[in-house]
Amino acid sequence: MRSKPLIGLNADFRAAKKDAPAFTYVCAGYYDSILEAGGVPVILPPTREDADLNRLLDMLDGVVLVGGGDLDPRRDGYMLHPSVRPIDARREEFDRRLMANIAKRRMPVFGVGTGMQLINVTLGGTLFLHIPEDLPKALPHKDLIDPAHRHGLEVVPGTLMERVYGDGEIRVNSLHHMAIDDVAPGFMVSARCPDGVIEAIESTTDWLAFGTQFHPESDSASALDQRIFEEFLCGITGEVATVKLVA
Repeated sequence: MRSKPLIGLNADFRAAKKDAPAFTYVCAGYYDSILEAGGVPVILPPTREDADLNRLLDMLDGVVLVGGGDLDPRRDGYMLHPSVRPIDARREEFDRRLMANIAKRRMPVFGVGTGMQLINVTLGGTLFLHIPEDLPKALPHKDLIDPAHRHGLEVVPGTLMERVYGDGEIRVNSLHHMAIDDVAPGFMVSARCPDGVIEAIESTTDWLAFGTQFHPESDSASALDQRIFEEFLCGITGEVATVKLVA
């Protein structure tokens, strides 16, 4: 019997406060989705040494980059917009080294939310820092009153997203104020919101690397969204994803 693939998960990090120690945490939806798709999740601590990071990557078959707060645009040569809420510096330093090493290895990677944006900037793409200002005609992509806010999704034919969703009307959750501007070289848009905002990208080569701006691991995701994790695991194992009918 073939062993289940080991899938690394980066995680959020909260620095120590006067009344609480530092700790790492990750939303259960990520590892539950990996388990459901047939993988074994491995949560990665924010190691400081590249040798330790590479030791971890040597053991893994792929990595899922989780969402969270914002990437700090100053690390990419841009000013800090007032709306940006950067993730903890220790997490961001680790995440950027993690993605750089993944890219060197051309290791299978799936980025969600901030994770997709990290893939894009690491490979040479850029970001809009605040959709309401950069794209004033865009639909609302974040509703602070409704965390289950959804909008339409238009998939590009012939892409992984089309294999997941097929034909028909699609709606996905949306809780972000940053978005991809210039797509990184070697990648293409595989889905957009009807207003043109990029919602998914994927590699144009044989590298299994893609991302979604929406969150298929979330409680607000649909049963169909789970198939994105299945496609990722099947891309690693070489198997063909099967459609599961939901009663």
